[in-house]
Amino acid sequence: MLNERITLSPEAIYEKEFKIDARGFRPQEVDNFLDDVIKDYTEFHKIIKEYERELGAQKEENTRLKQQIRELQTRLESKSDSNESNGVSNIDLLRRISQLEKFVYGTMQK
Repeated sequence: MLNERITLSPEAIYEKEFKIDARGFRPQEVDNFLDDVIKDYTEFHKIIKEYERELGAQKEENTRLKQQIRELQTRLESKSDSNESNGVSNIDLLRRISQLEKFVYGTMQK
């Protein structure tokens, strides 16, 4: 993923040769600095691979959860369709419960 945007690899840095002029840098200092750069690049590659694995796992979980949502929505729609086709709605049920409460509690108070 990110490997396409990174132009240098640790190996390319390690194998880089510099021309030496009369007033050039000290080769040992350049080598030490490049060793540090190589260590960082190696660590970056490890981090990137770890994040790519995590991203893949998150994408799989996301796909699985989306599928579950679709299944639950389908079940919910089919349940509401079956309730409506039976002529029973939540409002009807609440009215019936209210009437039964009035009947039961009304007769008990007398």
